[in-house]
Amino acid sequence: MSAVAEPIEPILHAHIDDHLARRNAMVLAVAQALAGGNNTVIVSTASIVGAVLAPDKGLATLPITCMVIGMWLGTLPVGLLAKRFGRRFALQAGSLFGVASGLISYGAVMQGNFWLLLIGTFCGGLYAAAHNSYRFAAADTASEAYRPKVVSWVLAGGVFAAVIGPQLVIFTKDLLPPHLFAASYLGQSACAVLAAIVLLFVKVPPVAPERIESPRPLLTIVQAPRFIVAVACGVASYSMMNMIMTSAPLAMVGCGHSVTDATLGIQWHVLAMYAPSFVTGSLIARFGVERITGIGLALIGLTAVVGIAGITVAHFWTGLILLGFGWNLAFIGATTMVTQCHRSDERNKVQAFNDFLIFGSMAVASFSSGQLLEYVGWTAINEVIFPTIFIAGAMLMWLALRKPAAAV
Repeated sequence: MSAVAEPIEPILHAHIDDHLARRNAMVLAVAQALAGGNNTVIVSTASIVGAVLAPDKGLATLPITCMVIGMWLGTLPVGLLAKRFGRRFALQAGSLFGVASGLISYGAVMQGNFWLLLIGTFCGGLYAAAHNSYRFAAADTASEAYRPKVVSWVLAGGVFAAVIGPQLVIFTKDLLPPHLFAASYLGQSACAVLAAIVLLFVKVPPVAPERIESPRPLLTIVQAPRFIVAVACGVASYSMMNMIMTSAPLAMVGCGHSVTDATLGIQWHVLAMYAPSFVTGSLIARFGVERITGIGLALIGLTAVVGIAGITVAHFWTGLILLGFGWNLAFIGATTMVTQCHRSDERNKVQAFNDFLIFGSMAVASFSSGQLLEYVGWTAINEVIFPTIFIAGAMLMWLALRKPAAAV
């Protein structure tokens, strides 16, 4: 089998321009750093603020669940906007929700209003639905061989997001006493404004010419084995990552560790999520997308082993770092497989449907993490990883072992 399996059907090569793809990837990486910083502020703070404001401690992670629900519900509209008005319009529209998220969350903290916080994080999720499509925007004009690299470069912007978000929280959390994190949410809005300015420099390719044959129905595309496995790997990697990342800060504080330790844990985690992106595309090109995705799933499984082994700061940080590395390899691999499943005139609906499924699973995982942590404990959260990763890994192995003729 070749290093990168052939797509189910040949992808149209209209407007293929690797130079433009590389330029857009660099611009989108900067936007990713700022937008990701916005997102990381929510992840670092929302469960802690939720534990203070919520009427029930079991609802502490509900603000992050609302963010994930926003991501879930926003994916299809982002795809429709991109199809109707173009990628850049859809991404800029998302930036408005990024600004609103920080301002509303600021108001929630100042008023001590838990329900207003849920609205703020929901808006943050709508923003995340837009900036999570940056990776696809970079791949729009890339050749098939170049596509994993530009996806990786965009996600590499998350390395800087890993520093921007947590450091913003650390330096602003006490600026407006006694309202913990109030100033952090104002900084979150500022990140979204700067990201919107950067997006102005994205060059959008012209609309693809009409095809002689009609685009395939979505149902036909999503029944393909490669797409099914790609979604399974994307769901497993993203939902398990989100479940651990959502509950880890709250679990650390509950185990007696400081808020700063919890925030730094998220910083190391997000760094690990995006730092490998500089080489992940090259690794996929050399060793094959299935192999790299499988290694990523295995690292996520190892995260659970570390989490069960102990509750010291070192255990939390090590687990979060492994989780970040595993997510990077598995998710970029899954994204690459999705781009191999559609033609250029099918991309918006296929990519939006893929993200809709992934973020829907994340919403379930995020809410479940709060309930599991409150009523069963940190160990139980980690144990959920094992069957999830096993199923996705088995499906991936089945796909990799198929004969090339059957794989396409």
